[in-house]
Amino acid sequence: MAAERRGASIARPEVTVYTRPGCPYCFLLRRGLRRYGVPFTEVDIWRDPPAAAAVRAVADGNETVPTVEVGGRWLVNPRARRIRDLVPSSGGRGGVDSALEQTGARPGEAGEERPQSWRGIEDRRR
Repeated sequence: MAAERRGASIARPEVTVYTRPGCPYCFLLRRGLRRYGVPFTEVDIWRDPPAAAAVRAVADGNETVPTVEVGGRWLVNPRARRIRDLVPSSGGRGGVDSALEQTGARPGEAGEERPQSWRGIEDRRR
């Protein structure tokens, strides 16, 4: 705690996103993490059998993606905001960018165009 008060940086937990090609939910999660400034490593479970086994171990035997590991904690199909909340901000990174903070908008509401193919997915979540 004293180190925090002196301004020492806090180590961020490593974020690993387990995905597979063509997964629209993985696309949305990666986009959200980039918007929030959360650095992550992506692992394709179709190319990495041990990674696929790790995902099955935490997802009741299923290869559910995206599955995310944040500093040893596993989350199955989380939202980017949940991951952002688990990763402490340091040096101004890891939080919502200033434009979104000023408007109070959430990612996906800042007026940007989305590919037509993704609109149906977002509509079903509402």
